[in-house]
Amino acid sequence: MAESFFERPILNSPYERPVRHWELDGDGQPTNLIIEARRRSDLITPVPKPKKRRRSREPGGFVFDAGEGISSREQEYNPTPIINEVRTYVEVWRNLKNPDQWQVTSETARLLQHWRHHQFAGVRPFFCQIEAVETAIWLVEVAPKMGAKGSKFVEYLKGANAQANPELLRLGLKLATGAGKTTVMAMLIAWQTVNAIRHPNSKNFSRGFLVVAPGITIRDRLQVLLPNDPQSYYRHREIVPPDMLRDIDQAKIVITNYHAFKLRERIELSKGTRQALEGWRGEKVQTLETEGQMLQRVMPELMGLKNIVVLNDEAHHCYRERVKDGDDVEEELKGEERLEAKENNEAARMWISGLEIVKRKLGISLVYDLSATPFFLRGSGYVEGTLFPWTMSDFSLMDAIECGIVKLPRVPVADNVPGGDTPKFRNLWEYIGKKLPKKGRGAGGGAADPLSLPVELQTALDALYGHYKKTFELWEEAKIGVPPVFIVVCNNTSTSEAVYKYISGFHRTEGDETTLQNGHFELFRNFNEFGDRLPRPNTILIDSAQLESGEALDKDFKEIAADEIEQFRRDLVERTGDARAGESIDEATLLREVMNTVGKKGKLGEQIRCVVSVSMLTEGWDANTVTHILGVRAFGTQLLCEQVVGRALRRASYDLNDEGLFDVEYADVLGIPFDFASKPVIAPPGKARETVRVHAVKPERDALEIVFPRVEGYRIDLPQERLQASFGPDHVLHLTPELVGPSITKNQGIVGEGVDLTLAHLQDKRASSILYDLTTHLLYSKYRDIGEAPKLHLFGQLKRIARQWLEGGYLKCSGGTYPAQLAYKEIADMAAERIKAAITLTLVGDNPVKAILDAYNPTGSTSYVNFSTSKETRWQTDPCKCHINWVVCDSDWEAEFCRVAESHPKVRAYAKNQNLGLEVPYLMGSAPRKYLPDFIVQIDDGRDDPLNLIVEIKGYRGEDAKEKANTMRAYWVPGVNNLGKFGRWEFAEFTAVYEIESNFSALVDGILGEKV
Repeated sequence: MAESFFERPILNSPYERPVRHWELDGDGQPTNLIIEARRRSDLITPVPKPKKRRRSREPGGFVFDAGEGISSREQEYNPTPIINEVRTYVEVWRNLKNPDQWQVTSETARLLQHWRHHQFAGVRPFFCQIEAVETAIWLVEVAPKMGAKGSKFVEYLKGANAQANPELLRLGLKLATGAGKTTVMAMLIAWQTVNAIRHPNSKNFSRGFLVVAPGITIRDRLQVLLPNDPQSYYRHREIVPPDMLRDIDQAKIVITNYHAFKLRERIELSKGTRQALEGWRGEKVQTLETEGQMLQRVMPELMGLKNIVVLNDEAHHCYRERVKDGDDVEEELKGEERLEAKENNEAARMWISGLEIVKRKLGISLVYDLSATPFFLRGSGYVEGTLFPWTMSDFSLMDAIECGIVKLPRVPVADNVPGGDTPKFRNLWEYIGKKLPKKGRGAGGGAADPLSLPVELQTALDALYGHYKKTFELWEEAKIGVPPVFIVVCNNTSTSEAVYKYISGFHRTEGDETTLQNGHFELFRNFNEFGDRLPRPNTILIDSAQLESGEALDKDFKEIAADEIEQFRRDLVERTGDARAGESIDEATLLREVMNTVGKKGKLGEQIRCVVSVSMLTEGWDANTVTHILGVRAFGTQLLCEQVVGRALRRASYDLNDEGLFDVEYADVLGIPFDFASKPVIAPPGKARETVRVHAVKPERDALEIVFPRVEGYRIDLPQERLQASFGPDHVLHLTPELVGPSITKNQGIVGEGVDLTLAHLQDKRASSILYDLTTHLLYSKYRDIGEAPKLHLFGQLKRIARQWLEGGYLKCSGGTYPAQLAYKEIADMAAERIKAAITLTLVGDNPVKAILDAYNPTGSTSYVNFSTSKETRWQTDPCKCHINWVVCDSDWEAEFCRVAESHPKVRAYAKNQNLGLEVPYLMGSAPRKYLPDFIVQIDDGRDDPLNLIVEIKGYRGEDAKEKANTMRAYWVPGVNNLGKFGRWEFAEFTAVYEIESNFSALVDGILGEKV
C-alpha cells in the first residue's frame, strides 16, 4: 500500500533531550531499544535486529552500548566520563531560573534567553544546538569561576590537547549529521562577536574568525556565516536579536578550505631556468611563498587581529598523525586502504600545520571542532574509531533519529533470496565489487560499457527507482514544488560515469553511426525521445574529472537558466563586495552551484532529481530533499556508512504538528551496510590438518595417462539455409531473485513503518517490445563479427526463434521477477546464448563447429599433476584405474563416483580434474568464464581408441550449470570431435547421489549398445 510522505508523529521532541533505555538479553547484551516518547503513551517499534553474520570481511561494526556511545571491533568504547560529567553540570546550570546566577556576561545571558524562548518566525534552534553552544559557554565563562570543580575541566582539555595537538587548544562538539552544525557555528560567532565588541578588553572573546572546511563544496555552503551574505543566518535565522546585528557586522570572518594553507609558488620557473639561476648565484632560488605571505593571501582581513577563534567544520579531517611506538600492534593496511590512509594523513597534516602557522603568527585563542564523527581515521596512528579526547559535547545520530530532527533511515532487513546471512542489498558491494570497472576513466573505447553493469546493481536501481517513482508522484500531488532526490555514491570515476549514462542516457557510436541509448529511468533521463539533450538536466554527475573537464552542463543551460544565473551573479557580488565577481562564471563554478542548490526553489539546482557521485558527497552536502540513496562502493567502517547515509538525512520540512513534534520523514537506503546495532565477530583459530602430496605415479601407472585438448574458443560456420532451433530443458532461463537480486526488499528503520521495495512497475512493458529488443540483441551480439555490419537478413528468422523461445515457456519468472528484466544486458546475453546454443545443436551433424586450441599449449595430460593439499575429503585411487594417487573431492558425491568408476569393468582409466588444466571456455551473460568439469573417464566400448567421457557431478543445477552443459553439448564436444586429433568425446551429468551407480551403468550400456 502506498504510504504518504508525511506520517504520524512517533519521535521525541526536537526541543527536548531524547530519553531511551535498552532491553538486555540473558548475557547482559543490548537487544531492543525502547524509546520513551515525550507526551506519548504508546511504545515505539524496537530496533530491528540484523541477522548474524558469518563473513569476517563485513565492515567494522559499531555497538551501541547501554550508554550513548559506540564501540568498534578494535576496542570497547564507552562515552568519555568527562562528557557526561560536563553534561550534568550544564543541565544544572541551565535550570537556574535567575539569570544573575548564570555567571555569564549580560550579553551572553541575553543570547541564551533569545535562543531558548524567542518566538522564531522560522525554525527555532534545536535542543542539541543550544546544548552544544551552552557547553562551550559554560566551559569558557562559568567553569573558571567555580574553583577546583570547574578548573579540572579546563585542565583536562589542556592535557588532552597536549598529547595530540601541543600547539593548539581544541574543543570538540559532536553533533550528528543533519543536526545543524552551521547554525551552531553561527551561534558561536554571535556569542563571541557581541561580547568582543562590548567587552573589548576581555581575553575570552574575539571578533576575528577563521572557518576552515575540508573542501570547496562545504566552503561555499558556509558562506551563510558571513554577515553580508544574502542568506546570512544572523538575519534569516534570527540568531541574534535585531539590536545586536550592528555588532555582528563588525565581525571579521574568513571562510576557506584547508588546501589554501599549502604554500604556493610565487614565480613559475622551468627546471632549466632554475638550474641556471642557482648555478650562477650559488644558492637556492626561493620561489615558494613564506608563511606570512600565505596568511596575507588566505586571510588578509585577520592580519591586524590577535587571538583568533577557529571553527573547524568536519574536524575529523584535522589531526596530527601519531608516531607509533615499538609496542604498537596495528593491522597493516594494504592496497586502496593504504593509499586512502596516506591521503587522509597528508590532508590532516596540511590542515593542522596551517592552523599552527596561524597560531604562531597571529595567535589562536581556541579551536572549536564540529563534526558528526570526530573519530581518528584509519592509519592515523590511533585506534580507528577512537573519539577525539577533547570532545566535550556529544549528540549522536541515534539521538538525532529519536528526536526526529533528521530523516529516519530505512535499511534492508529481509529479502526473498534464501540462504543469505544478511539481505543482499544491505551490502551490495560484496556481490558486485569485482564486476565493476577499475579506477580511472578512459577515453573513447576505453570507457566502461554502461549497459554491462552487474545484474544485481541493475535490479537494485530498479527496486529503489520503483519506490522513488511513487514518492515523486506523492510530492507532485502535494505540490511541494521540488522533486525528491535520488543519490548514487560510486567507488570511482569509471563506475560513476557508467552508472550516470545508464540512468540518464548516452549516445553510442558504432562505425559512422551514432545512436541514442536513452536512460533506463524515465524520470531521470537527460534526453527527449528525439535524442536531443534536455537543457535542464534531471541527472547530474559529480566528480573531480567532470568538474575539471569544462563540459559539465549543456550549452543551452545558461540560456534556459539565465534568471537563476543572474541571481547567482548578484549573490556573488553581494557576498564578496567585488563588483566584478560575477562577470565570468566558469563551468565548474556553475556546476558546484547547481549541486549546492539541489532542492532549493528558485535556484539552479531546484529540479535535479538524481545525483551520481564519487566520494565527494560523503560529507558537506546539505540538500534536504534526498529520499533515496544507493551505495556502489566498499564501506570499510561504520563511520563511512554514517557519513554517506547522512547525505539523505536532512529533513524537508521543519513544521511542527499539533503535538509540537516533527512528522516523521524517511530515507530509503540500499547498498550501505549501516547497522543500528551489531556485535563484533571474532573468528576462532583453525585446527591443524594433515597435508598429502597429490601426483601422477610414474612410471608404474603411465599406461593410465589421459591426454586432452586445451580449448580457448570456438568457430561456427552458419549454413545458408533456414535456421532452426532445438530447445530442451537446459535452454530454459529461470529468472529468480537469486539470479537477478532481490525482487522484494524489506526496508526498516529503528522506529516507524517499514516499506517493501519491489519491481512491480516492470510488468508494464509490452511483450512485443521485449521480443523486438531480444531479437535485436541476439542479432547484434551473437550473429555479428567484430567490425562487420549486422546480418539484417537473419532478423526475421531470429525473431521467429526468439518468439518460439519466449512463448514456449523457456523463459520462467518467479519470486517477483519480470520478463522486462531481459533488458539487463547480462540477462539478455544469457537468453541469447541459450537461443544460440539451441540453434547450434541443430547443426551438429553438419560439422560447422570447430574448437580453437591454445596456440602455445594445445594439449594437457595427467602426467603433470603435482601439488599438496590438506583437504580432508579425498579418495585413495586404485592403481589399476587412475594415473594419480589421490582424488581430492569437493563433496562426498565425488567420492561415491570414484567408487563407482573403479568398480565398473568397462572403465579403462579416470582422473579428477584437480590442477589438471582441463578448462572449458563459456559465456555467462557477456562475461567469459572458465568451466572446470569434475572428471575425465575413459570407457572401453570395443573400438581401437577408448571413448573419453567428461563427467559432471552436480547436486543443485542453477543457471550457471545450464550454460556449462549447453556449452559442452553444443560447442566443446562437437568442436573437439570435429578436429579428429583427440579421439572421441562425450559429456554426461549425474545429479542424484544415490543413483550414480545405476545411472552410470545405464549410460555405459547405452554407449555399448550404440556401438553394436
